[in-house]
Amino acid sequence: MSGTMKVLGGRYLTERDLADYGIKKLGNNVRVHETAILVDLERIEIGSNVRIDPYCVLSAAGGYLKIGNYIHIGSHNVTVGGGGVEFADFVNLSQGVRIYSVSDDYTGESLTSPMIPPHLSHAISGTVKLGRHVIVGSGSVILPQVTIGDGCAIGALSLVTDSLHGWGIYAGIPVRLLRARSRQLLADETTLIETGS
Repeated sequence: MSGTMKVLGGRYLTERDLADYGIKKLGNNVRVHETAILVDLERIEIGSNVRIDPYCVLSAAGGYLKIGNYIHIGSHNVTVGGGGVEFADFVNLSQGVRIYSVSDDYTGESLTSPMIPPHLSHAISGTVKLGRHVIVGSGSVILPQVTIGDGCAIGALSLVTDSLHGWGIYAGIPVRLLRARSRQLLADETTLIETGS
């Protein structure tokens, strides 16, 4: 993150601030806004060059969250990691994205709610994985048991219920492939890694 951001209305905690809270793993140049809520810190890993904006909820919820390097999580995101959630390097989540690795069974064949004993609830659980250079547009929802391949772009207000092949641009409810995505950004990644800027 280049330069220092001036913020009116709260501040960004640094890795020094965050280390005291007991996060499982913490890289360098990490900024988490003080209004973000992180749950089950001992199950959360955050790489380097990561910014988590205001009013996000990131919950390992008994599972885990692995956040790679060069990640931005826009404000008002909710990520529920009870079944495990992994963000590879260069993932970008726009504002208001929802990622669920656990979801209630809506068929009516069992009770719903996290307050119900597990033997009476048939929650659907499964790891959600976002590959390198995945970008997810504002207001999108990703459900359990989904892997989004490297380089995918998900349009705003989309619903992802199944795994997606890499290097595609997807949008809709549910998402559908619109076209291939350029890989030019890989050259920029190489420049960034080699030069640091």
